[in-house]
Amino acid sequence: MFSRADAYERFMGRWSRQLAPALIAYSEVHDGGAILDVGSGTGALTFALRDATTTAHLLGIDLSPEYVRYASSKNDEARLRFEVGDAQALRQSDGSFDRSISLLVLNFVPDPRRAVAEMIRVTKPGGIVSSAVWDYAEGMEMLRVFWDEATALDRAIAGHDEKEMPLCKPGELATLFREARLEAVSETALVTELHFSSFGDYWEPFGLGQGPAGAYVATLSPERRGALRERLRARLLGNAADQAFEMRARAWAAKGTVPLR
Repeated sequence: MFSRADAYERFMGRWSRQLAPALIAYSEVHDGGAILDVGSGTGALTFALRDATTTAHLLGIDLSPEYVRYASSKNDEARLRFEVGDAQALRQSDGSFDRSISLLVLNFVPDPRRAVAEMIRVTKPGGIVSSAVWDYAEGMEMLRVFWDEATALDRAIAGHDEKEMPLCKPGELATLFREARLEAVSETALVTELHFSSFGDYWEPFGLGQGPAGAYVATLSPERRGALRERLRARLLGNAADQAFEMRARAWAAKGTVPLR
């Protein structure tokens, strides 16, 4: 039986780790100072920040105590720590960090405007706030293929499609940042390739109940789950034998500078 943290790692954590270095580079991370990872989950971004720096102090905060315990169990460096915390009500003091970064989280926060305001508050004037969110509508093929086939089987579940989630379309993150009064706001696409060793490597993580797609699969009868599985296999492999394949994954990233006060 997978724990919730292990299930997340199998479903999405491995792809978060691939994307994290690109967001770090885009966020103009320099060594030294302090960096906050908002919504750190199982630690993908925080550990990538550790690998990209040698002296920076790193804090990952997440609402899930289970994720915080999981990430903490993987950590052996004093300059890095994880805490339970709410992105919408950070406990940290004003101007505590040189960078505040969020990876694949803001679209799940009930009030992303409040979360961005908090990221700005705890970041020093002149510091950078940045975030990235999967392009569920077009660029995250792993999920796009899933929802295309799921809605083809059942049009009634179209509203569950993650393309309807906030902040996943081009320009939406940048607009959020500009409305929050960040300066020099920019947006870019971050692209990575997802390598699947087999069809099972693609399909089986959907059965672990993670994210909207996993939650939907959990509601299906064995017959309907099998029908979806076969549609996806035919879509990805056709009549070919099981084999490795790759899928493209694009995220939209935005960053802005905290105004000098």
